Amino acid sequence: MKKILFVASEAVPFIKTGGLADVVGSLPKYLDKRYFDARVILPKYMCMREDIRNSLEYIGAFYIDYAGTRKYVGVLKKELDGVIFYFIDNEEYFGGPTPYGDWLYDIEKFIFFSQAALCALPFVDFRPDLIHCHDWQTGLVPVYLKDRFAGGEFFRGIKSVFTIHNLKFQGTWDVKTIKYFSGLSDYYFTPDKLEAFKDGNLLKGGLVYADAITTVSKTYANEIQNPFYGEGMDGLLRARKNDLRGIVNGIDYNEFNPETDKLIYNNYNSKNFRKEKIKNKRALQNDLGFPVDDRKFMLAIVSRLTDQKGLDLVEYMMDQICDENTQLVVLGTGDPRYENMFRHYAWKYPDRVSANIYYSEDMSHKMYAAADAFLMPSLFEPCGLSQLMSLRYGTLPIVRETGGLCDTVESYNEFESKGTGFSFANYNAHEMMDRINFARHIYYDKKREWNKMIDRAMAVDFSWKQSALEYQALYDWLIG
Repeated sequence: MKKILFVASEAVPFIKTGGLADVVGSLPKYLDKRYFDARVILPKYMCMREDIRNSLEYIGAFYIDYAGTRKYVGVLKKELDGVIFYFIDNEEYFGGPTPYGDWLYDIEKFIFFSQAALCALPFVDFRPDLIHCHDWQTGLVPVYLKDRFAGGEFFRGIKSVFTIHNLKFQGTWDVKTIKYFSGLSDYYFTPDKLEAFKDGNLLKGGLVYADAITTVSKTYANEIQNPFYGEGMDGLLRARKNDLRGIVNGIDYNEFNPETDKLIYNNYNSKNFRKEKIKNKRALQNDLGFPVDDRKFMLAIVSRLTDQKGLDLVEYMMDQICDENTQLVVLGTGDPRYENMFRHYAWKYPDRVSANIYYSEDMSHKMYAAADAFLMPSLFEPCGLSQLMSLRYGTLPIVRETGGLCDTVESYNEFESKGTGFSFANYNAHEMMDRINFARHIYYDKKREWNKMIDRAMAVDFSWKQSALEYQALYDWLIG
């Protein structure tokens, strides 16, 4: 039995701010339990739901020396879907109203978390063969395994994998501060180790010291070796390219299943969608105060409203997107510029644009089921989950060919009758508009082809089962 420990700052269903939580919450339960004992260690945030906090079982506590003082480390646990989750408790660090907030404070608390998580392993009597670390918050774990934890019998030989979910966030601060909290010597703060552009960089610790690096799609693994996507780390990633692989995230096919989903208006499957899917569209049109009209082309955006998501392209083309045959439904929050832009167009075209400037899991499911097409023209997208959900619900994605979007959406080829969506290559508003118009043309003039595309979209498998096999192969390769 190979023992795997996931160390991360968030995981569903305990705490979630982004896709990282979906990966850490889902992947361990899909690993083959005959061969892998996978466990997870997380911070115990006070901002977790009260019923979840109250369900955790207290194991015990100890103290560690941290930045010149003795710090309390409580350890709790909960078993869920056959996976044991451990929680590190320290209210001074994890008592805030959100998991992340002030940058300097976050640096201090996640360095503490990395040390406390490793110290907790002998305490709970779990010695992993491999520790799988996620994003900058756990970037020091591979460093510590080669440094202060390398000497003892317990930690000797433990391998590490570091996964980049989004290279943009790196955990950087001045060298003096990071040296103080980490307790690492001057040896580690050189440009070939933890120093980057004169600052200390926690993510870089993971990239330099982990035994293998993964990221969340094959295309993104190639993109980040180039300066445009590399966020200053492209040289290091090129140097480690033999240790770097891309494995596409999955989604939970039980949770996202149009046949059983309790959050949508009307259930349907790949056999009866031609008759049943449309009922979701009519119900959503009715709820949003749109004209209830089967002939309207419904386009959905479910997204953080930020530049990364390509919304400057959408802003430039809004009047063309919102023609009299199209209904645009938007859900999400983010940059006030985009929130207000969508509100303005909802005021300008009340029968064509619905701006839902909030986030709701219920509403997102309704939109995936109701819309005809899903727009995601991202500037960069490490993996992306929304396009996987839209494929699952037979809502055809219109995406830019970057990162995970390129790996998961096969662009429609009308001559060979292939493809599961529509894609464009250059970050260009007119190119995006051309693909939206082409999608509308197929929808209106070649309905049979459109339905065949839905057939193919609903048949592709981006469940965690598939990704778990690739991770298992990686673990086997490292552990031997």
